[in-house]
Amino acid sequence: MKTITKLVIGTLLLSSYWMAGSAIAGEYYGKQKVVYHINYDNPKKQAGALRNIQNHINAVGAENLDLKVVLHGNGLALLLDPDSLDKLKKFKHANADENMSAKVSNLKGQGVEFQVCNNTVKGRKVNIESDLYDVSKEDIVPSGVAEVAKLQQEGYAYIKP
Repeated sequence: MKTITKLVIGTLLLSSYWMAGSAIAGEYYGKQKVVYHINYDNPKKQAGALRNIQNHINAVGAENLDLKVVLHGNGLALLLDPDSLDKLKKFKHANADENMSAKVSNLKGQGVEFQVCNNTVKGRKVNIESDLYDVSKEDIVPSGVAEVAKLQQEGYAYIKP
C-alpha cells in the first residue's frame, strides 16, 4: 500500500512539475510570430526543418505561437507527391511520402500554416489538388519571397533552417 501511495504521489509531483515547466517556458518566451522559409528540396534538410518547428512548438507552446512556413521554388518538394515527380520535370525531389506527410499533418494540427508560392505553382505547372499534399487554394500566396517580406514587416521573426 505504501508503494502505491508513493507512486501516485510521485506521478502527481512529476505531472505538476511538467505543467509548471510548460507554463514557465510560455511565460519566458511569451507570444511569438515566426516565419520559417523553405526554398530547398533536400529531404534531410526538410525533415530537419520540420523537427526544428516541432521543437519550437514544444519550447514555446502552440498557444503562444503564430507560426507560418513559406514554401517556394524547390521548397515545394516538401509537399510534392512522389507520384507527380515524373510529370513535373522541374523538380528533382518529391518528399511528401507517408512519413513526411504525417509530420506536416501533425504540425498543421498544432496550428502551423504552410503557405505555397503561386509563382512556383504556375511556373512549374503544379496542380495543387493532385500534385501537392493537403494544399488548398487558401494556402496559396501570390509570391513566396514577397510573403516572407510581408510577414517580416508584420513583426514575424525570420528563420531559415
